[in-house]
Amino acid sequence: MEAELKTMTTKDKLIAEFESSKNSLFDNIQLREQALEAFSKQGIPNRKSEEYKYVNIELSMKGDFAFSSSKKLSAKQIESTQFLKDAIIVVIENGKFNSESSKVNSLPKGLQILTISEAVSDESYTKHYTKYADINSDVFIALNTAFASGGVFIHLAKSAVIETPIHIIHISSVSENTILNTRNLIVVEENAQVQFVESYETVDLSAKSFTNTLTEIVVEANAIVSHFKIQNECELGSLISTTQVVQKGKSVFSNHTFTLSGSLVRNNLNIVLDGEHIESHLNGLYLTNGNQVVDNHTLVDHRKPNCNSNELYKGIIEDKSSATFNGKIYVRKDAQKTNAFQSNKNILLSDDGTINTKPQLEIYADDVKCSHGTSTGKLDVDKIFYLRARGLSEASAKKLLMHAFASEVLDSIKGMEDLHNYLEERISKRFE
Repeated sequence: MEAELKTMTTKDKLIAEFESSKNSLFDNIQLREQALEAFSKQGIPNRKSEEYKYVNIELSMKGDFAFSSSKKLSAKQIESTQFLKDAIIVVIENGKFNSESSKVNSLPKGLQILTISEAVSDESYTKHYTKYADINSDVFIALNTAFASGGVFIHLAKSAVIETPIHIIHISSVSENTILNTRNLIVVEENAQVQFVESYETVDLSAKSFTNTLTEIVVEANAIVSHFKIQNECELGSLISTTQVVQKGKSVFSNHTFTLSGSLVRNNLNIVLDGEHIESHLNGLYLTNGNQVVDNHTLVDHRKPNCNSNELYKGIIEDKSSATFNGKIYVRKDAQKTNAFQSNKNILLSDDGTINTKPQLEIYADDVKCSHGTSTGKLDVDKIFYLRARGLSEASAKKLLMHAFASEVLDSIKGMEDLHNYLEERISKRFE
């Protein structure tokens, strides 16, 4: 049996693991089997896969992996990952909701937080769970749908206004190579307002963790949602993060993604504008060094008229690291009066760094205003000379210019001083 396992591919091992453990999974066995079939058909992507050609997923998933971890962190270690002074804390430790470490007692009126397994009888859960992320569109959506065993369901009732931010902390701490499949569902009803912070941390990691997380977010009519994602994995941590959003009429959704570290980070952000007079804002900042790989893929799908989307992603690439930005905007035939703008700007700090950028527009309506642009270059030598002439060292001049470049995305954070200060500090350390 041991010899047989050594000759099996990673895909075969995943399929075998599902067959042996499916009876212990909490719900949706039929859907899980359909997802496994979709995973089997698509297979683990390699360099020949168009959507994943700039990341070596096969290499990251090579070898033997467990699918859960019994390693437990101390309260002090978990508290070290909390950087908001006042927040509703949701801790997801090694892919599973940790109620003891979370701070979800005495929730504000209109807010409900449950584990995914607890939510199976909830009407809103059954209405929305797995309804938006298509298992046939991406192999990691299929893999997550088949294996998901943890995560959180968050529901905001109609007209609920939650002034305290909700901080979802994903913590990886494993002692053997482990694949973690976390599934979250967030439903924000009509006229509700909320701010979410999702952070990814590795603590006391002594083996490779491969986190495949999927968050579906439903933003109903007139709702306002701000979503912040901070990725701070270590060199042993790989992360596939998929966020699937659907917006209804007159809603406003903002996403801010900050990738600070991690061996391999792949972000899939898909937003469907399924109503009129919707606003969508996408902001991203990625800082790469060493041999780090960061791959950002965004899709903004305009389905109805009179909507606006704005997208700005910036990257600073140094050493032998590489980054990718692939942004797609679809404007469907019925989506007249669409305004859609996209920009990607990058700074290369070394000759060994790599940036791949591919902005895309696909427009089927004729009364629209759409644009996209990209730029990649090095730090402006004239500006460095100007700053040095005024007494700054070369290192200080470069640090100042990089900070100014990043601040446009950083300053998109409004009304969350703790989060802004935390990121300001982390980004400043990266430039030292």
